[in-house]
Amino acid sequence: MSSGTALVYDEEMMSYRLLWDDPECAIEVPERLSCSYKRLQDYDLVNRCVQLPVREATEEEITLVHSPEYLDVVKSTQTMDVDELKKTSKKYIAAYFHQNSYRCAKLSLGGTLQVVDAVMSGDVRNGMALIRPPGHHSQQSESNGFCVFNNVAVAAEYAKSKYNVQRILIVDWDVHHGQGIQYIFEDDPSVLYFSWHRYEHGSFWPNLRESDYDSIGKDKGAGYNINLPWNQVGMGNADYIAAFFHVLLPMAFEFNPELVLVSAGYDSGIGDPEGHMCATPECFAHLTHMLMHLAGGKLCMILEGGYHLRCLSECVSMTVRTLLGDPVPRISGEMKPCHSALESIQNARHAHSPYWKCLLHDETRLVQEISTKGLSAPKPLIAEVANVDEFLENHMKKILHPKPPITTLLVAPAENTLHLHGGVQLEEDTVTTEQATNALSVFTQDQLNENLLNSVSKMLLALHKLVHRKTRNCITLSSNVSLSTAVASQQLLALGSERLFIVIIGDVDRKPEITNDGKTLCVTIPGDKILERAYSQYQAFLKWQESPHEGSSFFYALFRFLLPLAYSYQPDFIILAIERIKSIGTKDIALLTSLLQGLSDGALLTVITETEEETIETLSNVLADSASMSFGPYRPPDKECVESLTVELTDLQTKWRMLQCLAK
Repeated sequence: MSSGTALVYDEEMMSYRLLWDDPECAIEVPERLSCSYKRLQDYDLVNRCVQLPVREATEEEITLVHSPEYLDVVKSTQTMDVDELKKTSKKYIAAYFHQNSYRCAKLSLGGTLQVVDAVMSGDVRNGMALIRPPGHHSQQSESNGFCVFNNVAVAAEYAKSKYNVQRILIVDWDVHHGQGIQYIFEDDPSVLYFSWHRYEHGSFWPNLRESDYDSIGKDKGAGYNINLPWNQVGMGNADYIAAFFHVLLPMAFEFNPELVLVSAGYDSGIGDPEGHMCATPECFAHLTHMLMHLAGGKLCMILEGGYHLRCLSECVSMTVRTLLGDPVPRISGEMKPCHSALESIQNARHAHSPYWKCLLHDETRLVQEISTKGLSAPKPLIAEVANVDEFLENHMKKILHPKPPITTLLVAPAENTLHLHGGVQLEEDTVTTEQATNALSVFTQDQLNENLLNSVSKMLLALHKLVHRKTRNCITLSSNVSLSTAVASQQLLALGSERLFIVIIGDVDRKPEITNDGKTLCVTIPGDKILERAYSQYQAFLKWQESPHEGSSFFYALFRFLLPLAYSYQPDFIILAIERIKSIGTKDIALLTSLLQGLSDGALLTVITETEEETIETLSNVLADSASMSFGPYRPPDKECVESLTVELTDLQTKWRMLQCLAK
């Protein structure tokens, strides 16, 4: 299995700039690259990456997307004087040329293809291209929006022709619509393109009707173009995460790409003069973490926009940290998407419901009276931040913590014969028998045995290490999952946990005591029955039974229910309890486990029946390495599963707002 993160950067791509006065183009400056690379160095991330040399793209590669006539125009700028450069630039929209533009554009595209080669050949798992000029606006025969060659579009065609890739997902999280990519692939079902962008009913650049939610692609490509228009500024972390859960990820998992390309524009971040949005840098770590679960981890990040230099550099750093497998910091802010975002999410889901089976059984209806329509200007929702640089300086200190010395700690009998990942460390120490007995004092004597007592003795020390960040996560093998889970929840609360999220998979004899003080939220996946209980907003049941047919539909339950609930709750610790009788498969549990690492700084305790060797070995690999395993194949959910899930959503979504995907 491939490992490592590629990084492409070359300061020569800074060797062009605007040569005349043009306020529209003035924000695209060479320092966008140097400040991003410097911040990666400050965090010691550059040395941890596999640094790839930059090369020039060939004319054959450029013309995979662009016309020979346009290529000739760009080549001709090398010998132009300033007046000629200005005249040529004015033929296009929001574009400018320099004598070095052609050289830098070839390096930008060549660097992108270097990352694609490294990922597709298995030399690395993923990669980031710090390049300039950007590309997602450029079209077959024209420059647009600071872009010369469409780096990501060419990369997609390159991957199809060189590596025979059949399905490519392009995620464009730049704040501007990447209309160049849309135009190139709008009739191509081999490319699923997703873009969120400032739209404001067509009043924001590039002011295109085809940037709205109902531009879904053409002919065979119908349904493969996903536009999520933001109709007001101020979108923040909750809005972006909700867009992934309720729009992009269900369709992306059904699509099951072989390669993921990201047009990584960070003008969606806080303080950017173009975006006027509120997403903080760690939001992009969460988005990256989610995308790493597609295409076996084959993920290429290609820099696009981003014009507040400090915000850009922090967002790039958070992305690279996540690609390298570092813990994802807890996301800040209230997890409550705004009404305008929900309107856009609802309309995008409605527009695509005829094309995607994962949306077939959902309630979708069109929002025809958009709440922001008719406003002369969108109401600013940006937080009052007097100094964005100062805010980011303090914010990053608050969310970044030292990496725990141990990634995964395993509580297991010393004589176990498991085949474990090299990063898993056995817990050898135990507390005294008296301490372990005290922890088990609430249980009857006939429930206890020597094996359980020994397991709990080791688990108590492991929990201390988890709480004090000596280990990122922990696996406990137990002969009695119910009792071990109950002990673990009691101990974590006693050690200061304020929000404990518990997921129970299978039929357990005894469940942790759930109170309404908000300190514990428990989800049970019982399979073929929902247990009778009085309603509680801190207790949820998921009736989900995977059929024996090839493929799993559990991804839908994850993105529609489990993860939105967890992100709403914002736990500081997570317990995943797995019994012998399970309604979902090992790959489903692995996907859930890996995605849950995006919460609580990755502080996750897995309690599992000691006889479940296959599941134990799989989870140890996922927890120790965030392994880029293939979690598919996938199939759409059954109608019965969706209907039972909808019942539970109806009860809970008024309290946990990330569960909402309809504007009410």
